[in-house]
Amino acid sequence: MKCEHCTRKECSKKTKTDDEENVSDEAPSPAQENGEKGEFHKLADAKIFLSDCLACDSCLTAEEGLQLSQQNAKDFFRVLNLNKKCDTSKHKVLVVSVCPQSLPYFAAKFNVSVTDASRRLCGFLKSLGVHYVFDTTIAADFSILESQKEFVRRYHQHSEEARALPMLTSACPGWVRYAERVLGRPVTPHLCTAKSPQQVMGSLVKDYFARQQNLSPEKIFHVIVAPCYDRKLEALREGLSSASHSSRGADCVLTGVGHWWPLTLPHTACLPVGEVAQIMEQSDLSVQDATVDTLFGDLKEEKVTRHDGASSDGHLAQVFRHAAKELFNEDVEEVTYRARRCDFQEVTLEKNGEVLLRFAAAYGFRNIQNMILKLKKGALPYHFVEVLACPGGCLNGRGQAQSRDGRVDKALLQQMEGIYSDIPVRPPETSAHVQELYQQWLEGLDSPKAQETLHTRFSSPELCAHDLDIRW
Repeated sequence: MKCEHCTRKECSKKTKTDDEENVSDEAPSPAQENGEKGEFHKLADAKIFLSDCLACDSCLTAEEGLQLSQQNAKDFFRVLNLNKKCDTSKHKVLVVSVCPQSLPYFAAKFNVSVTDASRRLCGFLKSLGVHYVFDTTIAADFSILESQKEFVRRYHQHSEEARALPMLTSACPGWVRYAERVLGRPVTPHLCTAKSPQQVMGSLVKDYFARQQNLSPEKIFHVIVAPCYDRKLEALREGLSSASHSSRGADCVLTGVGHWWPLTLPHTACLPVGEVAQIMEQSDLSVQDATVDTLFGDLKEEKVTRHDGASSDGHLAQVFRHAAKELFNEDVEEVTYRARRCDFQEVTLEKNGEVLLRFAAAYGFRNIQNMILKLKKGALPYHFVEVLACPGGCLNGRGQAQSRDGRVDKALLQQMEGIYSDIPVRPPETSAHVQELYQQWLEGLDSPKAQETLHTRFSSPELCAHDLDIRW
């Protein structure tokens, strides 16, 4: 089965984006950027989204494809059924972590508030046999706080000789995959080393929570409910296992809505990814709503909160406020975004007519291409860029905003954006639990364990091209 969005020769069908976005004339294709001759083909003609390209099977090894095929409802139910058998030595503790960007989809689907949607989803999962359901917001707290510290450090270290800026966010797996596997240097040194919320959640569950429960990480089966398919690829990324353990932080990633994952591997048919909404629709269980668990004993999450981002985890707004205070002693209550073009916004801190900080949010492949071109020319005027592969941000993830014909459901997306904007905002530095975890789990704010657990490294095409046999 050929992927509709792939630009390789093996997949000849091309598609237009939902918004009919044209790649800017000033932005070359990744093949041109790397000095290669067209195996990536003409992006302007293909009109693809970065997330579409990376969520197909064309850049996967056979091993990766096999592992991805296992990240579906069948694998989830395999563990559920295993837990019903008499051999308790093979039982697993089932943990599901839900990204806040996934909840507006369920709220819209059930026509309830986002808190009620969270409780209904939690109740359903527990009726199936899931032991714990967590919210990944606490993991995003760590990701943002570490990003804030790293930006301030880079700002002080930056010079014309040692260019530590701009800092580019690394929370979006589609963008990171593209940066690592295609762009390499000089782009990857600008990626923030703070792990994404999903990666941090893997460490929280497989390290901290496992210790609290006196369990080995291998006894926990950790499922992430996320808005996009690239999160499945992120779960496979080498080197993202929990601190001090060999087990993977996330064993399986499910999206909100079902989709067909095209696999063209030997002896492997096109397997349906039975995602969460489809599981709920097909179930005849009598479900009672349940309050989401926390990592702290019997405490429960009474209400859903989010960070200050329009459709993301809010790295830009939080880092901007922190930098303004730390670097210039300026208190910023409300972050003002100025739209420069579609899916590209700018935020500045000005004083006495001088621009002190210039941040940007670049969403979608066209904006990413233009940003990279300017970065390589030394003409990118920003200190910090929040980069997301999906136009419109995480709410527009292909795991929940796409209709069955492969197009974005714009009415649903608009409804989800309204629901998400109504969720109360909680700044990460106000969480007493996070400060407690820094001390008890990570042995201090800037300890070696905190560095190991909350930060990562990035590879370049030279390091992985042979192993992956990528033909762009």
